[in-house]
Amino acid sequence: MATPRPRPKPKPKPKGPPRAEEMAVAWERHGPGPRRPCAADAHGRLRWDPPAAPAPALALALPQLLTSVFLPRGFPDSVSPDYLSYQLWDTVQAFASSLTGSLATQAVLRGVGVGDGTASVSAATVTWLLKDGTGMLGRIGFAWKKGSKLDCDAKKWRLFADVLNDAAMFLEIVAPAFPAYFTLTVCVSSLAKCIVGVAGGATRAALTVHQARRNNMADVSAKDGSQETLVNLAGLLVSLMLLPLVSDRPSLCLPLFLLFTSLHLYANFRAVRAVVMETLNEARLRLVLEHFLREGQVLSLASANEKEPLWTDVGPALTLALGVPLHSLVSDVSDLQLMKAGHQQAYLLHWDRARGHVQVALAQTAGPRAILRAATHGLLLGFLLEEEPLSGESEALRKRVKAAPEMESWAIIEQTHHVLDALFPDFLRGLQAAGWETERHLLEVDEWRAGWSRDDKKSL
Repeated sequence: MATPRPRPKPKPKPKGPPRAEEMAVAWERHGPGPRRPCAADAHGRLRWDPPAAPAPALALALPQLLTSVFLPRGFPDSVSPDYLSYQLWDTVQAFASSLTGSLATQAVLRGVGVGDGTASVSAATVTWLLKDGTGMLGRIGFAWKKGSKLDCDAKKWRLFADVLNDAAMFLEIVAPAFPAYFTLTVCVSSLAKCIVGVAGGATRAALTVHQARRNNMADVSAKDGSQETLVNLAGLLVSLMLLPLVSDRPSLCLPLFLLFTSLHLYANFRAVRAVVMETLNEARLRLVLEHFLREGQVLSLASANEKEPLWTDVGPALTLALGVPLHSLVSDVSDLQLMKAGHQQAYLLHWDRARGHVQVALAQTAGPRAILRAATHGLLLGFLLEEEPLSGESEALRKRVKAAPEMESWAIIEQTHHVLDALFPDFLRGLQAAGWETERHLLEVDEWRAGWSRDDKKSL
């Protein structure tokens, strides 16, 4: 009789992480941390990978605490890629500015008579009120005249605000050396500081819009405020040690001011240069279009932002005005017909070739893409007068324009409409491929809109 074979023992169920033969069905993670996968076993039960080996309590808790206190929730995914580099340099400049501000405050208090038994309280009060009042009027006036330009050139105005702030603090430091002009000097300084407040605050808000990537502008702004408060607290502690030395040695005040100001300006320049905007203002559009006309390629985001001028404008000597009133461009029907000839676009363009002025009247239906084309058209006219060669049909037109200086402006505009009909779609696709936003821009556009009879043919 044959001996029965023993039955194999069932394998024990695995107690570790999901095996390869188990089907992965989900995963989870907290913020930018590692993924924790989940798989289903043969019985349909979910099996989660065990968490990573815990780090020492302090080493784990402290970085998490600092991140949650000073960085937006979801960092780095919830902010722009340039957020960290900008904030690091912004922290350095804020620290230097805090120290410089302490030196300036000490000088102003000494100038109004703090510590001087012969000083008049009423005179000091009048000086302080005049200083504050001048600043308030300056704040209103600057916001009225320049408020609409701050969005378009946020980086340039941000740098301008910091340079002006240093100039204002320099005036406060030297003011006690000229007692007869002390009130006038501090009033001018207060005026400059209030302009700094408007320009700095408005441009910081514009940069916050750029940095926030999850509709988290409030969180980004709040954490920026926390970072600045921490830096100012550190500056306060250093100032408590620094000011007694300056009080005993007044000759140290100016050298320390120059040292901190140099650090402040350098850090500001590096911070602003670190910002990589995806929206086109006139300066960035000028750079991108010039490269496209000469090389046939669209500049990348990083390259265009790196070349963007922060102090002065560069490029063709041309002034571009978008959204001007139609009555300022035409005086009779023949002018209107000439401006309408050869195109069906939602804008009319006037070019003063001698003065280098391009004015654009926009139709009521003009959207972001039509405004972008109008700005491209205006800048193209400027490049036609340059000596450097262009590419393709643009170069042929440039040669014709250079060869016939007596050619009427309206005839050149009509020809550039035909050039743009072929050029602009390729330019637009290149912008989108390079990561530029084409449905939103930072071009300065006035509020005038107009209407005129034209065909209903669809245009870009």
